[in-house]
Amino acid sequence: MAAAAHQGDRIAAMKQEAERRAALQRQGHGSYSEVSEGEFLELVTKTENVVCHFYHRDFERCKIVDKHMDMLAKKYLEARFIKLSAPDAPFFTVKLGIKVLPAVVMFKHGISVDRIVGFEQLGGQDNFSTAAVEARLKQADIVTCSKQVAAAGSGSDDERQQQSQHGSVRCGIAHKGLDDDSSDFDD
Repeated sequence: MAAAAHQGDRIAAMKQEAERRAALQRQGHGSYSEVSEGEFLELVTKTENVVCHFYHRDFERCKIVDKHMDMLAKKYLEARFIKLSAPDAPFFTVKLGIKVLPAVVMFKHGISVDRIVGFEQLGGQDNFSTAAVEARLKQADIVTCSKQVAAAGSGSDDERQQQSQHGSVRCGIAHKGLDDDSSDFDD
């Protein structure tokens, strides 16, 4: 009898989670999309977690970041992944002090909490892993470890357990001594 009640509770919880995920997807979560300067402020202030890539369409390194953002957007529904053309958004580019592209700014409740500037914090090479970006998002508490396994959703229980135990990014990874105050323009 208790097993049937537990199963009913589990099914109800799964339905509720599916409804929550569907609602987030209707709001643009789960995809990586470009926004205009006019849309930016409202989106950032009305969404709990936002990852915004400030980019320039002609910069190859911005295209590399786009590839990683697209993959992460599909994996983590709890954050909204957007990109904003820096040349087309001069007000926010100046207001947020964006001087080097690509720049990824992470927002919680409309407040900038972290940023990745250029590729220096990701190993300084064009071939950095998506896991390196993912680690920074986790460190800033923009995405969570518990959602990683749940979002994967496919595969056997053994595969999900192996993925959570042996993934390239683990919960609680430390961010060691990298700061955003460095600039290419320092003396």
